[in-house]
Amino acid sequence: MLPETPFWVIAPTEERNATTVDIDLAGTLDMLCLINDEDAKVAPAVRAVLPDLAAAVDLAVAALCVGRRVHYFGAGTSGRLALMDAAELVPTFGTDSDQVVAHHAGGTDAVRAPVENIEDDEPAGAAEAAVLQAGDVAVGLAASGRTPYVVGALREARVRGARTVMMSANPQASFGAEVDVHVGVATGAEVIAGSTRMKAGTAQKMLLNAFSTALMVRTGHTYSNLMVAVGARNAKLRGRVVRILVEATGLDPQVCAEAAARAGGDCRIALVSLLAAVPVDAARHALAEAGGAVRQALAIAG
Repeated sequence: MLPETPFWVIAPTEERNATTVDIDLAGTLDMLCLINDEDAKVAPAVRAVLPDLAAAVDLAVAALCVGRRVHYFGAGTSGRLALMDAAELVPTFGTDSDQVVAHHAGGTDAVRAPVENIEDDEPAGAAEAAVLQAGDVAVGLAASGRTPYVVGALREARVRGARTVMMSANPQASFGAEVDVHVGVATGAEVIAGSTRMKAGTAQKMLLNAFSTALMVRTGHTYSNLMVAVGARNAKLRGRVVRILVEATGLDPQVCAEAAARAGGDCRIALVSLLAAVPVDAARHALAEAGGAVRQALAIAG
């Protein structure tokens, strides 16, 4: 275990930004331009760490493919972003809610009303991670790369045999050496010193979007770039299923609507049935054998 970083050693996000020292004297438009200029630096910084992010995705794919889970751990902005990302996977990709699980320091009460001291509680993070098992993947999100709650969770995850990933805005964070993969994005000093809901938060949102989307694609939750695992739980989504089938097959909307109805609203079953020209039951069996992946199911059904 590495020694803790002294509290007086500041992270890059805590430094003062030389380009915005007079932001409080700027007019509104000039102020917004300063903010936007800094925001424009985030995407290239994320691009620079994509090899590390790819390694993290591969760990998560391996976990889900053997029935294990992915857990996010974060405090403050990081925790809220993690909660949002995990929640949105269910309606977008039809995942089970326990496949990707988010843990926010202080629980749901801290989502609305910040509990600033909870992020310093390393034992609380360890307690949250006590549910992990060997083969799971723990993803910690901490702009500084040293948030005690996140550190505690990742250390406990390793004890329990889980693989560990940290996403930070501090490439030089010493704790990065303790995890399997450190995705450290060099977003630099914030527009307002220490306000990590800005560039660091934007980078974490981009990392999570890319991480979870790539994870879903790699585990067969899409066909091409279509959300074929979406559930037809209301009129809007039933219409979306039909549109997806039309896009994927080029067939008439009425034909696709009838196929969706025969499949009980399951887009993947309807799609395999249409593309492979097989009955719904055959499509269902092929998908079960393929673990829900449409392309593999088409090879089986064909």
